[in-house]
Amino acid sequence: MTIEPSGFSVSTVVIGLLLLGLGGGKLPGERSPAGTAPSAKILVAHRGASAYAPEHTLEAYRLALQHGADYIEPDLQLTRDGVLICLHDPTLERTTNVSEAFPDRHRLSVKNGQPVKQWFASDFTLEEIRRLDAGAWFGERFRGARIPTFEEVIQEVRGKAGLFPELKNVDWYRDQGFDLERRFVETLRKYELHRKGADPRTPVMVQSFGADSLRRLASEFELDLPLIQLIGGDTRLSPETLREIRKFASGIGPAKNLLLQNPAVILWAHELGLSVIPYTFRASALDQGFDTVREEMSYFLYTLDVDGLFTDHPDQFPRQAPSGPPPGR
Repeated sequence: MTIEPSGFSVSTVVIGLLLLGLGGGKLPGERSPAGTAPSAKILVAHRGASAYAPEHTLEAYRLALQHGADYIEPDLQLTRDGVLICLHDPTLERTTNVSEAFPDRHRLSVKNGQPVKQWFASDFTLEEIRRLDAGAWFGERFRGARIPTFEEVIQEVRGKAGLFPELKNVDWYRDQGFDLERRFVETLRKYELHRKGADPRTPVMVQSFGADSLRRLASEFELDLPLIQLIGGDTRLSPETLREIRKFASGIGPAKNLLLQNPAVILWAHELGLSVIPYTFRASALDQGFDTVREEMSYFLYTLDVDGLFTDHPDQFPRQAPSGPPPGR
């Protein structure tokens, strides 16, 4: 199957990769994330091994380490008392029993014209959040799992893999009177992880959808770490857009569909020294033309030549290119 938006096709770009000698290698310079070897592909365990254990629990992170993850991805939110916790949503109801434990502590929102009860993490102290069950929703054997703090995850992962935290809802927290970026940098400094190479066994890359947030980390806080600009699936990218991103970031994290629609983005990014680490690869959301998540990951890694990827299935990550012709669709 060939996808041809904006005048480009997968086959055309693959031929270009081969002619440039990029099919299995790397351009020199910045696009070896966090100092990895030039030929390495980066495995980021998305919310831990979240296909097999409840996301953002120590159980999911530990399983990802067993599966050989290069990086663990904790999404960061804040409690009422200003503690960084690992949680994807700003609210607690999807992945905990908060509606049972604290039935009256919700806010009322309106979605699609209907009132919705929401329990925001920033309305609860860490001590209260520690009472919540963050595992039973996923499976009975995980009953009793808890939401960990960012510090607990650092302590669990350090020396075993890298950390790839995402700063979530920064502007929303600022409106609530919180400075998530400052608390994040303070935590990294506490553990001496705020500089490239500070702990070679635990490299750190930082990601956010907020360009202003990444700029602030680089300028105001002088954070000396690779910064990755996340890009949503409905964004139109151009060489000019990527040049702007390159002024403050060392890589992009695009939704994978963007790269299928326009694989030239990878060439443009690599020419600028930007790493390309798309999200999210999971068996429940395969793109058309792929039978398994391993096949899809292999195509992106060794045909399109992305530098790494985020996946819920770290055990399926293909460490080597398949023998024979590059994987196709």
